[in-house]
Amino acid sequence: MQTVFSPLRLQHVPASDAPATRQAVAVDIPGRAESVLQAVRERGLGSVVPPADFSPRALRRVHDQGYLLFLETFWERWIEAGRDGEAFATTWPIRSLREDTLPDNIEGLLGRYSMDARTPMGPQVFEAASVSAATALTAAQMVLERSEPAAFGLCQAPGHHAGEDFLGGQCYLNNAAIAAQWMRDYGAARVAILDVGYHHGNGTQSIFYDRSDVLYLSLHADPRQAYPYFLGHSDETGEHAGTGFTRNWPLPAGTDWSNYAPALEEACRWLLVYRPEYLVISLGLDTSVNEATGGFRFTDDDFKRLGARIGRLELPTVFLLEDGQTIGGLGRNCVNVLHAYEEARRALAA
Repeated sequence: MQTVFSPLRLQHVPASDAPATRQAVAVDIPGRAESVLQAVRERGLGSVVPPADFSPRALRRVHDQGYLLFLETFWERWIEAGRDGEAFATTWPIRSLREDTLPDNIEGLLGRYSMDARTPMGPQVFEAASVSAATALTAAQMVLERSEPAAFGLCQAPGHHAGEDFLGGQCYLNNAAIAAQWMRDYGAARVAILDVGYHHGNGTQSIFYDRSDVLYLSLHADPRQAYPYFLGHSDETGEHAGTGFTRNWPLPAGTDWSNYAPALEEACRWLLVYRPEYLVISLGLDTSVNEATGGFRFTDDDFKRLGARIGRLELPTVFLLEDGQTIGGLGRNCVNVLHAYEEARRALAA
């Protein structure tokens, strides 16, 4: 399995994940990608290749043009406004406040396009996010055009919390959605996204919620107890043309493999019914028992079990790295999934 990675993504080095106090240590740091890259090479998973160049149209097919312009020009406008240092949203247009107007003030605009105050905006955000999107697109291209059974996009920054016109959860561009949409645009009739991380991919769900051509399945922590709190309940199943094409399995804190596996089997049955031509895995690794920001209890062997089950689906698969901050085990857990996937595919072909 080839891995797609660009060191340009490492230029985004946030200092913290909290506004004003600057007390929270940043988690979306270069060490995450570096640990995964080291594990990929040590295990001999396959070659590591740089991302290809793609037209900006691939981003516009998923994200609002105004939002993309905001990301691209933010830092220049922030500095022109006399600010310095990382920026965090502090005001949001929620409930009774209007959402149909865009402030001229850059701080107000940041609030308009943010869902939380934990996602820093720095000088390299747009470039780094664009490289991550290109990484996802290159992995999708390998599987779609080169008929590779699977490819891994080491995007580093997660993407599944980013919606059509908002950022959050350290996500700026939705890599999985961009890859799935690109595959649809280039010939795939049906694509499925399976999100297996601890946190619900609210951005991915919202992008495809009214569509039937991209199936979204998510296993995650119960949003009544875990971020992003306001999406990911079991009764959210899509609307309009997308009715029935979103499925959520919210799971309680402390979930281990014995409780996770039945939900995964249900998701796999949905994939068998839907029969997608391609599968995108939002590979969150924050389900580890050692994960500081999660509450599940996956062991090293559980990540192998996850990879093997995905492999037995026998679907061309694009793996994209999402959440997971505990650097010590991040690379090992990631490669455990990918290697077990390949072993399961080889066993089926034997």
